[in-house]
Amino acid sequence: MTRDSLEEDLEPPPGTTPAVILVEPQLAENIGMTARAMANFGLSELRLVNPKNGWPKKGVREAASGATHVLDRATVYPTVEAALADLTFVLATTARERGQMKRVFSPEDGMAALAGQPGRRAGVMFGRERVGLSNDEVSLADAIITFPVSPDFPSLNLAQAVLLVGYEWRRASGRASLPFTGEMLSPPATRGALVALFGTLEAVLDGAGFYPPEKRGGMVRNMRDMLHRMAMTEQDVRTFQGALRAVTRAMKPPKTDGE
Repeated sequence: MTRDSLEEDLEPPPGTTPAVILVEPQLAENIGMTARAMANFGLSELRLVNPKNGWPKKGVREAASGATHVLDRATVYPTVEAALADLTFVLATTARERGQMKRVFSPEDGMAALAGQPGRRAGVMFGRERVGLSNDEVSLADAIITFPVSPDFPSLNLAQAVLLVGYEWRRASGRASLPFTGEMLSPPATRGALVALFGTLEAVLDGAGFYPPEKRGGMVRNMRDMLHRMAMTEQDVRTFQGALRAVTRAMKPPKTDGE
């Protein structure tokens, strides 16, 4: 089994993740980038409500940057009500207060609430690029998601909003493991290796006249503490030793013809 096929097996099948509902999206670039954001975080069900100027749109696949499987499965609905008809839990995104008696979630809390209801068909609704969702459309949702943006500039691009929600969904659903956890392949340096490095470094610095005799003890200890804070690996020590050997060779006076 390849790595790609293993990762696919670990992803939830379509229908078990929340649907992303875009209401009257206008720009092909935004729809394509939305598909890309969804694919980044394992969301695959895209619903389009009455997209402006029809569907599919020219340029949408290019904007998706390879997330065409999301676009290929996208479904188009004539109304918001039709797009929500089979869902049992719906969140509406909005950047402004609507005066409705609804719970208001951050993306983190909203996705935690959604992930805490396994088996329910859920969706997250996003509004038009310029004006968002209407109050009547928000009224069809169970709760609101709003974003902790700066009040000086609260407007989010459509795909950015989907990206934030997708990221929090990934975390809330327990699938937020990192693709890799570190590239430090060399083990930590042993104390013996560090002590040997201290000796080499101090000998080189002595030869260069770095330490004033009356301050040498304190400066040596400070230098050792500096190296300890670096949490050096075995490879770090080998590299440092090699660099010091090169410096030592360069410091030797050149041989004369009589030598």
